[in-house]
Order: sequence, then structure tokens, then C-alpha cells
Amino acid sequence: MDMNMNMTMNGTSPAPAMKMSSSMKYMHMTLFWGKNSIILFKDFPGSNTGHYVLALIIVFACAAGVEFLSQCRLISPRWQRMAAELARTGMHTVRVGLYYLLMLALMSFNVGVLLISILGHAVVFLVFAKVRTSVVASPSH
Repeated sequence: MDMNMNMTMNGTSPAPAMKMSSSMKYMHMTLFWGKNSIILFKDFPGSNTGHYVLALIIVFACAAGVEFLSQCRLISPRWQRMAAELARTGMHTVRVGLYYLLMLALMSFNVGVLLISILGHAVVFLVFAKVRTSVVASPSH
């Protein structure tokens, strides 16, 4: 049996070697700590410290927005039913969109992004917990 050195055991040719692009050097598949990463967009923040801080602020705002839309009660019981349902649907749509953006940012596996995301959720949850506690503690007339 003649074995061609360019063939694998099952008779197929091997996969071509993958070339690493310049943006792939920042891609991780495990948790890591550092500013050199890609969060949401190609080459953003890259190795720029200012852009990394901006990315963390954006992640914090997304997490805070998700928690705000989950906790707030913006729709008054006095609203007409159709208007209330449309507003509730719009808020849900925005919240789901923010969740997806947050999920994509977390897929950068950057520990700083993870901690900032948790902090954004925690801060808004704490604010709403204080508001709920003060409402419950105040006597109603």
C-alpha cells in the first residue's frame, strides 16, 4: 500500500494551517486579567488604556441599564391598557438588547469586564433596595 505523506490515515488531505490575524492575539478562551483585549468591536479597546476604561464604563452602563429596567416600575396603573402593553414591550426589548450586548462583552473573558458588570448590577440593585425599604418604612396615610 502506497501512503502519500500529504494524506491522513483516512485519505483526506490535512487542514491548512490557520494564520493568526493581528486581532486574534487578544482573543482568549479562559479568564484573564489585563487591558489588552477585544470587547464588542474589532480592535476595541486593543492595547489602548483609555479605550479599555471607556469599554468598562460602557459595560457598567449596560449592566446598570439592564438592572434598572428589571427593577423599575415606570408604567402607571392609570395608563390605558394598549399604551401600557406597548411601553412594557418596548422596555423588554431594550432590556433584552442590553442583555445580549452584556453577554457579548463578557465573552471577552476579561476579569475586569466581569467585575464591572457585576458591580453595575449590584449598584442599581442596592439603590432600588434602599428605595423599596424607604417606601415600606414610611407610613401611608
